[in-house]
Amino acid sequence: MAVEESQKSAAPTSEEVANANPKPHAEDVAGSDDVPEEGEIVGDDDSSSKKSSAVPYQPHLLEHQWTFWFDNPSAKSKQTAWGSSMRSIYTFSTVEEFWSVYNNIHHPSKLPGGADFYCFKHKIEPKWEDPVCAGGGKWTLTFGKTKSDTSWLYTLLAMIGEQFEHGDEICGAVVNVRARQEKISLWTKNASNEAAQLSIGRQWKEFLDSNDSMGFIFHDDAKKLDRGAKNRYTI
Repeated sequence: MAVEESQKSAAPTSEEVANANPKPHAEDVAGSDDVPEEGEIVGDDDSSSKKSSAVPYQPHLLEHQWTFWFDNPSAKSKQTAWGSSMRSIYTFSTVEEFWSVYNNIHHPSKLPGGADFYCFKHKIEPKWEDPVCAGGGKWTLTFGKTKSDTSWLYTLLAMIGEQFEHGDEICGAVVNVRARQEKISLWTKNASNEAAQLSIGRQWKEFLDSNDSMGFIFHDDAKKLDRGAKNRYTI
């Protein structure tokens, strides 16, 4: 769900999102102005007046709401239909909410084999059957075991920070953790829009500083051919 137009124009970039990480640094704590120096008068009227004139807290609104989803590997074996074990975890709409969740969840390297962790625009389910995803496809990059943490974070920051030229085409991203490797896929809406998909793929590689080749598969092909689906675009 998009925020008001005035908020859209001020949507934080991925760099601003990254810089808003609330985890304190040791030097910030050590250099706090709250510690009085020798001879300083504590509790004077000036301090109370400064507090009363403090700027009210204003969260940094994102252009879209986003939802984290998790598919537990232990539940997959019991599911009656694909995706029935998938659960939404948390929906966030501000930079601060993103970091409060991200800093308190397992990163891909700590997830069990078979786990799938998603971040999709709110109200878009990470399934081929979702109306927004149905005509789309995905770019995929493969990583060695426990090697995808940084790329996963950079992918999230680029998405929620609206860094893609064709950001409206993006549905979300997923990291698939397997026994010997990890994969990150970027899902998009209109697979047949070749120019938009190639732009997204090239920008994604640039954001991740990746030189690896990657391909784009149409969801329709994947549904019909499963593992036999071939890349329609490659960069």
